[in-house]
Amino acid sequence: MKKIAVMTSGGDAPGMNAAVRAVVRSALHHGFEVYGVYYGYKGLVEGKIEKLSRGDVSRIINRGGTVLGSARYPEFLKEEVRQIAVDRLKAFGITGLVVIGGDGTYRGAQSLNEMGIKCIGLPGTIDNDISSTDYTIGFHTALQTVVDAIDRLRDTSMSHQRCSVVEVMGRNCGDLALYAGIAGGSEFIITPETGFDKQLTLDAIRDSHLRNKRHAIVVVTEHMLDVDELSKDIEEFTGYETRATVLGHIQRGGDPVAFDRVMATEMGEYAVELLKKDIGGRAIGLSGLNMIDYDIKEALTMKSDVSNKRYGLVGRLK
Repeated sequence: MKKIAVMTSGGDAPGMNAAVRAVVRSALHHGFEVYGVYYGYKGLVEGKIEKLSRGDVSRIINRGGTVLGSARYPEFLKEEVRQIAVDRLKAFGITGLVVIGGDGTYRGAQSLNEMGIKCIGLPGTIDNDISSTDYTIGFHTALQTVVDAIDRLRDTSMSHQRCSVVEVMGRNCGDLALYAGIAGGSEFIITPETGFDKQLTLDAIRDSHLRNKRHAIVVVTEHMLDVDELSKDIEEFTGYETRATVLGHIQRGGDPVAFDRVMATEMGEYAVELLKKDIGGRAIGLSGLNMIDYDIKEALTMKSDVSNKRYGLVGRLK
């Protein structure tokens, strides 16, 4: 293996640039030629591939987003489209590919690996919904953004004796809401893992109001419910004046925190080490303080229990 490439795919996440930088510089150190694929699988199919130098990844470790760009590309599910991607890589003599993204990105990498391109997956998503790693690249930065927002909402909620309902990202994973709820001192957290019992939630918030608490914070994972409707129900049932806040894509932006920069760098270097050994079809993760790797197929089917260990803590802190 003489030439490898790196790409980012799916939703952007802070720390992706640190991973790209690590892949490029580590690859050059080991004597590889290294290429950047722009705009994910879509760019790969369209041939948007450029050779990268050390200088091309200077001054990006602290930047959010991804300098390689990203895109959603459902057409990649078609075998004939994937074959075009394989042909593009082979035309450049590229036989190894590092992909940074979420589970959809991993599935694309798995398919390419089966078609002869050795692929290594790095977990890049703010949702923390890849179970083969304790944390994903971008999660801690997004978490800090959410906690900062909750801290600010608490200030105004206390001043006006209000309840604030805060919707955060996470898709089908409640980790962002759970961790932010704990760090932000929220007594009420609604996630896919907890489920949602409307009456139970309203009773608990009313009980909080009857105990003369000056404010309440409810953190909700996106797609669970309509936060504006829940806010109206809370206000009518409990007596709290209530406001809803949807944080939206602000959670994806911003400079990555130190944890994401360091973890992404270590993962990028680990990926190159695997390709140097002519190993593909692996997904890299963090377990405790150690870098680990799994078969991509296994990584896509693993179940996480990291969050479940923390739900009892929330109940004790109400």
